[in-house]
Amino acid sequence: MTQGAQIHVLADIQLSAVVVYRENLSKDSQLKLTLVHDHDAAREVLADSKKRTDVFVVDNSLGDVYELVSELRQTYPRLLILMVDEEADFGMPGHADEVSVEPFKDDDLLKRIKRLTEERSLQTLRADALPPVRQFAKSLRRAGPGQSRQQAAVEAIKELGYDYVAFYSVMPTTPPELSMNAQVGPHAVTAIAPQKQDYQASLVGWVAQNGQSRIVGPDDEPNHPFVKQGRFGAGACVPVGTTLRFGVLLACREQPNAITEQNVLMLELVSAQLASAMAKQARS
Repeated sequence: MTQGAQIHVLADIQLSAVVVYRENLSKDSQLKLTLVHDHDAAREVLADSKKRTDVFVVDNSLGDVYELVSELRQTYPRLLILMVDEEADFGMPGHADEVSVEPFKDDDLLKRIKRLTEERSLQTLRADALPPVRQFAKSLRRAGPGQSRQQAAVEAIKELGYDYVAFYSVMPTTPPELSMNAQVGPHAVTAIAPQKQDYQASLVGWVAQNGQSRIVGPDDEPNHPFVKQGRFGAGACVPVGTTLRFGVLLACREQPNAITEQNVLMLELVSAQLASAMAKQARS
């Protein structure tokens, strides 16, 4: 995240703590704060395709926090999670990225939120120089414009160890239309692949609207038919483009739970390269 970019924070806290959280976190204009008071409400905000969340703050005193964090870690692999535990003598993050035991002393919580987002930005910049990403950028430059470039992208992603990859473009209609422009995988799968995805009710539509990556298994919603029906055990969906959404990449593996946060990071880096190439083509 670049310096000065807005950080969207969702805080799942006790109702009695609303005032102190709002006073302490709203004083920094870089933060856009949403407050909820139970885990189900937090799940609803995170699942809302129209709302973005970069950092999730959760109060350990609400109970069942470790189960919630484990669940969110799998569903939203790139979500930064910060636990508040004022009863602890020291922070043990578990599945969270960090723990604040004195959230409002010397702006501890605010500083941790900003440091986590800065570290994530640096992580992305470092990973952008990895050999697979550089190789992918070269393959895009060699590919022709339009659909041939999107086909080159899905083929390059398949080489990263995926069994099926597809690119859905976002058409600027009302409502927007999601159409498959490129895919690669077993013929038995590509022959029956859905050519359209619902903008409101599908996994591809959720990612296109929200701009956040998702990992899904067969039981998750929203979903893609290939994962929901069990043809693949795991799928990852990442947006292509930020302010201007060009489309969505879907990558699937046969084995359940076979897609990790690091896998999604690589997919996001690849999607950024594709978005850059598509933006240059649109300007020419």
